[in-house]
Amino acid sequence: MKNIFLTFIIFTTILSAQERYTVSGTITDGSNGETLFGASVFLEGTTIGVTTNEYGFYSLTAPKGNHNIIISYIGFTELKKGLVLDRDQKMDFEIMEFSTQLDEIVVTAEEPERVILRKPEMSVAKLNIKTVRQMPVVLGELDIIKSLQMLPGVTNNGEGSSGFHVRGGAADQNLVLLDEAIIYNTSHLLGFFSVFNADAIKDIKLYKGGIPARFGGRTSSVLDVRQKDGNSKNFTMTGGIGIISSRLALEGPMFKEKGSFLIAGRGSYAHLLLKAVGKDNSANFYDLNLKTNYNLNESNQLFLSGYFGRDAFELGESFNSSYGNLSGNLRWNHIFNDRLFSNLSLIYSKYDYDLGIVIEEFDWISSINNYNIKYDLKYYTSEKFKLDYGASGIYYDFDPGQIRPTSETSEINPLSLDRKKAFESALYINAEHKLSDKLTVQYGLRYSAFSRMGGQAMTEYENDKPVVYNQLLGIYERGTPVGETPYGKSETIETFGNLEPRLSLAYQLNDFSSVKAGYSRAAQYIHLLSNTTSVTPLDVWTPSGKFVKPQLSDQFALGYFRNFDDKMYSMEVEAYYKTTDNRIDYIDGSDLIGTNNIETEILSGESRAYGLEFLARKNEGRFTGWFAYTLAKSEQQTPGGNAGGLGISDGKWYNTAYDRTHDFSLTGAYELNEKWSFGTNLVFQTGRPVTYPNGQYTYEDQSIAIYSDRNSDRLPAYHRLDISATYRPNRKPNNRWKGEWVLGLYNVYNHKNAASISFGQNVDTGANEATRTAIFGIVPSVTYNFKF
Repeated sequence: MKNIFLTFIIFTTILSAQERYTVSGTITDGSNGETLFGASVFLEGTTIGVTTNEYGFYSLTAPKGNHNIIISYIGFTELKKGLVLDRDQKMDFEIMEFSTQLDEIVVTAEEPERVILRKPEMSVAKLNIKTVRQMPVVLGELDIIKSLQMLPGVTNNGEGSSGFHVRGGAADQNLVLLDEAIIYNTSHLLGFFSVFNADAIKDIKLYKGGIPARFGGRTSSVLDVRQKDGNSKNFTMTGGIGIISSRLALEGPMFKEKGSFLIAGRGSYAHLLLKAVGKDNSANFYDLNLKTNYNLNESNQLFLSGYFGRDAFELGESFNSSYGNLSGNLRWNHIFNDRLFSNLSLIYSKYDYDLGIVIEEFDWISSINNYNIKYDLKYYTSEKFKLDYGASGIYYDFDPGQIRPTSETSEINPLSLDRKKAFESALYINAEHKLSDKLTVQYGLRYSAFSRMGGQAMTEYENDKPVVYNQLLGIYERGTPVGETPYGKSETIETFGNLEPRLSLAYQLNDFSSVKAGYSRAAQYIHLLSNTTSVTPLDVWTPSGKFVKPQLSDQFALGYFRNFDDKMYSMEVEAYYKTTDNRIDYIDGSDLIGTNNIETEILSGESRAYGLEFLARKNEGRFTGWFAYTLAKSEQQTPGGNAGGLGISDGKWYNTAYDRTHDFSLTGAYELNEKWSFGTNLVFQTGRPVTYPNGQYTYEDQSIAIYSDRNSDRLPAYHRLDISATYRPNRKPNNRWKGEWVLGLYNVYNHKNAASISFGQNVDTGANEATRTAIFGIVPSVTYNFKF
């Protein structure tokens, strides 16, 4: 009997030791009620910890007992609370910022070392919006895209160019999301500013590699930008007045504090200044951010967000143009239980482009519309295993272009190119698995499918060749059409399907260092066509089909991560290698305007990019900042293939237009006292590849240029230094109005960086000349920011 009783006691003890319970909830900013994405939640003295998802939700499962739960987030005071874990329970936490001063920042490590070193996440650039506010920018306008370009592996294509490039990829290979809605053009004023109004943005996360399985559709990167939800506690007003633009954001509680709203607007008046000084050219932009949410109950919350932005510019009486993005998202967050979280989104996005050629008296109009539904679920199985899974579908409606005469005397005939429709769907599952205290693995699989839908006739070509090589002239020409095959609206022209595996792991060497590795495959089914020979680039998107195959990318990465001096300093070193199949390039003399069959203008090849990235940070103290350096190569090979001939540049590897051998940047911020703070950027980049003429011949009294191999030359190296100073006047502690003056100098030493170099013949002397065009010299700025 005694032995039976002893056995029962031992069994009960073991069973009790195995009892585990879950604590879940939401982490918010205590000053405004904003949910915090990426906040760290962990149990003191254990290896049990998670980070909050995009909606501030967390879930921890741990053994029964007394614990201390710790919540931390960049720029916020760490919170420590006692926790009696004897049942499943819901606990929401509010944490407070270090300071309530406007734009005062102490940059600290993005996550506690105990979490980030073990997290199987690499090739990720994270910026808090408050960090962005300290960086000097052109004309005093805060810019998320330019801030990201100060990090390794991210660059632009020169001043006055739109988009950004990640690890040797093209601008169209970046998936840019604003509250989950796709943004097709991230630039205002042809790249001088980004479409993201800093007053409306909460979080920025750029995946350069190791892209989670829930994302797809692009082969280079994912930029995930989240808008503020709106202050759910108090009405606030934030804004700024600058030299060429101003902005205003309003937010506050609504629905009897069951929800909140955000309205943020921004506009430029550069065109008024240009007209005032008698200039024929003009450029302006405006945008509007909207968001509201409503808490139905503890388990259900609705969100409605939108964005509208537009640019317009004129170049004398030569041409005028406008372009813009429009997006909307209706979202439903549902908590099934303390371990299962879901999000259902209905999304609409549109991008349209209008180019008016005044001399020729016609307008060119193109657009892309997409309708997206996605359902994502996250299941916190245990402290060692978390599961993400979901599905999505996107319907595309492409209008590649319409030509409309603008007067009765125009010699241009109306033309409408064939509209193209397609449907892209995906299923994914992704797991984060803690195999031991030192090794954590994230693995997932995404299956994507793409159907080019009918409703039009497809051109057939002689010998099935839309492009042919003319051996006599040594050039590529359009193929010979021999007929058309009609497709009804219920028919499918072409279908593609791809498995996209993702794998990343982190091994913690010790308490302050770890190594990480990752692999990802991604498929991209839509392509951006841009005619760089025109005065303004034409943004025309086209789907994959019979002659345009989807891009397929494979990327491998290996990294070493280390913290120094109790997280005062940190270092990241990453090496990567990426290949992309079916990357299109244009034949010499290609023309996109009025071309119904883009397959006659392109050849298909492959690209590769590889490099080494280094990032060193100082995370704490009065002086904070980072040093970034990238050594990289990006090149493409485009053989003739079915068209014949050797291909572009005789089938040899050639530099892509976004190849940068060396990319160096230094960013610093210094808090002198409560009144003054200072910031600086120093940038150096290898000049971008270009193609120069290397000879000429005369034909019928005309001088004809002969060009070198594609992208075999380079512009001069790009470099500049920016500085800024922020002054915060004295104010009473209880005064709700908080203001500051931001003084900036962009390109301090007035270096005239070459945006382009063109070649021509002097009319008077007949001599050949090279003309260098620079966009910016030194640019001063003054901005007054306020918050109420």
